[in-house]
Amino acid sequence: MALKVAIVGLPNVGKSTLFNALTQTAAAQAANYPFCTIEPNVGEVAVPEPRLDALARIAASKEIIPARITFVDVAGLVRGAAQGEGLGNQFLANIRDCDAIAFVARCFEDDDVTHVEGRLDPLSDLDIIETELMIADLESLERRAPALEKRAKGQDKEAAAALKLIARALEPLRAGRPARSVTPDAEDMRAWRMLQLLTTKPALYVCNVDEASAADGNRLSEAVAERARRDGAKSVVISAKIESEIALLDPDERVEFLETLGLAEPGLNRLIREAYDLLGLRTYFTAGPKEARAWTIPAGATAPQAAGVIHSDFEKGFIRAETIAYDDYVQHAGEAGAREAGRLRSEGRDYVVRDGDVMTFRFNV
Repeated sequence: MALKVAIVGLPNVGKSTLFNALTQTAAAQAANYPFCTIEPNVGEVAVPEPRLDALARIAASKEIIPARITFVDVAGLVRGAAQGEGLGNQFLANIRDCDAIAFVARCFEDDDVTHVEGRLDPLSDLDIIETELMIADLESLERRAPALEKRAKGQDKEAAAALKLIARALEPLRAGRPARSVTPDAEDMRAWRMLQLLTTKPALYVCNVDEASAADGNRLSEAVAERARRDGAKSVVISAKIESEIALLDPDERVEFLETLGLAEPGLNRLIREAYDLLGLRTYFTAGPKEARAWTIPAGATAPQAAGVIHSDFEKGFIRAETIAYDDYVQHAGEAGAREAGRLRSEGRDYVVRDGDVMTFRFNV
């Protein structure tokens, strides 16, 4: 699954520093993990997954291939972006192509870093960005409505259905609320997603704090975390400055540096995992002498759907999935031991894959 998260924020909130730290970390992983910088503002990173390393050791895998997620560094938005200020329309189009949005909020004080609004207020910053996204959604829907109305008058059922969804989305947007406040019916979800509304994308609030607050946050990040809870979003505390320094260290130096700061792991690991979880994703594994690999699936995926992530033929010709829970795989030192202990299960078409399952698919094409 190709997963993209837009990194969005006002100018000078630490957004590009954060993105650079992500891509530097990815470059450091390149010896073991696939990595590419597709464009100067697009980077692909591995999802931190210690279970994968354990599976590779047990299976004596020659290669480790983690799940990956793409981050897009969207140039700083400003007030009026929806009307084209600061090339806003171009940047809003970049966000539209992404699956989720990471809103970077400045939660640090620094007189040497000028705030574009002339004051330090992360909640107001978030309001400005969300307002621009709402305006963009509003204008997009209002542009599309007339053509759909003409088609609906000609008895086009699809156009009539789309108009109903647009009307539902316009109601909160015109009242100054994001479209995510609408809960469409299950049968309308596909058409709802086709509207490509910016304010329906899952949101992660990234609190960029000073070095002293990297472990526990501060009053500003606490206010943002409360806002996230209210909005049904997720939040994470991170110091982009620290992360950019950590990314340049070798593994041993990194551990020592983190310990001096009271951190168990880099904040980027938390950020990547939160973004992954935000999208409602799960991980299953395949492991063997050639490679140990993490595969990404949506929560609730069945065994054939999981097989289809590897290759469409696996799904079409699915017979069964030989499945071992991660803990059982580790406890019994691999597939042979798990099979002998009766912990290998043969699962059919209706099996809902669990996070951490180690799977081998049997299929016929």
